Amino acid sequence: MNSAPQSPPSGPRQLVDTHALQLHRDRARRIGLAEPLHRIAIDEVQDRLAEINRAFTQIGIVTPWPEIWSDSFPSAHVTRDSDLLDLPGNLDLVLHVMGLHWAEDPVGQIVQSARALRPDGLFIAVLLGGETLHELRDVLTRAEIEVTGGLSPRLLPMGEIRDLGGLLGRAGLALPVTDHLPLRLSYRDLSHLAADLRAMGETNALTDRLRRPSRREIFARAGADYAARHPDPANPGRIVATFDMIFMTGWAPDPDQQKPLRPGSAKVSLADALKPRTP
Repeated sequence: MNSAPQSPPSGPRQLVDTHALQLHRDRARRIGLAEPLHRIAIDEVQDRLAEINRAFTQIGIVTPWPEIWSDSFPSAHVTRDSDLLDLPGNLDLVLHVMGLHWAEDPVGQIVQSARALRPDGLFIAVLLGGETLHELRDVLTRAEIEVTGGLSPRLLPMGEIRDLGGLLGRAGLALPVTDHLPLRLSYRDLSHLAADLRAMGETNALTDRLRRPSRREIFARAGADYAARHPDPANPGRIVATFDMIFMTGWAPDPDQQKPLRPGSAKVSLADALKPRTP
């Protein structure tokens, strides 16, 4: 007996609607892109590079916002954060900036960046991390449950710093370091914050987002709750929003690189090192 042909199993459902994400980024450009977070990130990256005793001359930059980053690194090869990165090889520096938190496959993005590096080349990623907009997540969750009795995906889940550091090693990079810069920005109210997020291209592009307009009562309650729970102590009548800027640094492996000590190989115990010295 002939069996009916079976369709191949579908892959995992995508977290991000990439078409919607691109529309949001295009809208941000039309209405006037909000750049403060990018300017902070640029300053931080330049400060970190200045601390390294090396001149970087072959630079690649991966970003959804090439118009901002190319001005600060005019000699760099700048490409967008597509699934397949258009990076030349033999680079001594690759920056992946302000887009990795939206990547469906962040390890794949880092692997491609690492492959474009020459031995002992440097990779730096700048992205938004887990504490970003935790105040907004809190009040929207409360308001939607109170009004509708349910909950829909509204904010992108972002990686925690303790988990993001492991991505560098999985991508084959050496001497990984991950740190963060928590930023607390002041806004007039929830509407002001929402307008700024639209101008950043950072609004809801989740595949499972609600596809119909939300009830106004949700945002009214969320706005009132935000003002009560998360006021700006330095500016009465305003609210604060946290942006958790993560910096990930790793080096392309090279035989001459400094190697971290193996666990248990220290010559002096921590207890002995901390003992007060006798005069």
